Amino acid sequence: MNIQIFGVSKCFDTKKAERYFKERRIKYQLIDLLQKGMSKGELQSVKSAVGLKDLINSSSKEYEKLNIAHIMSDQIKEELLLNNPKLFKTPVVRNGKQATVGYQPEVWKAWE
Repeated sequence: MNIQIFGVSKCFDTKKAERYFKERRIKYQLIDLLQKGMSKGELQSVKSAVGLKDLINSSSKEYEKLNIAHIMSDQIKEELLLNNPKLFKTPVVRNGKQATVGYQPEVWKAWE
């Protein structure tokens, strides 16, 4: 297993995800989206697993500020996600080609 947790340090669900893997002694890599962000390749991999719509936090301030609801093009939405990490729903947990968005221990259990 090669677990990556993309999250934000102040996010409660990101902390819960970290705790989940720590308690099971599963190694993981934490990537702070606000500091490092997600690469285009990582975004493509996660998007193919969960879909672009699930990655965007429609209740965030950034969502309203950028007026994303009116943007139809997925390509533009991807660019906005890459350039505005506050738009991501967190945590995004990736295990190779598999990925989840949010706290989903029932899915992670199947990865073990």
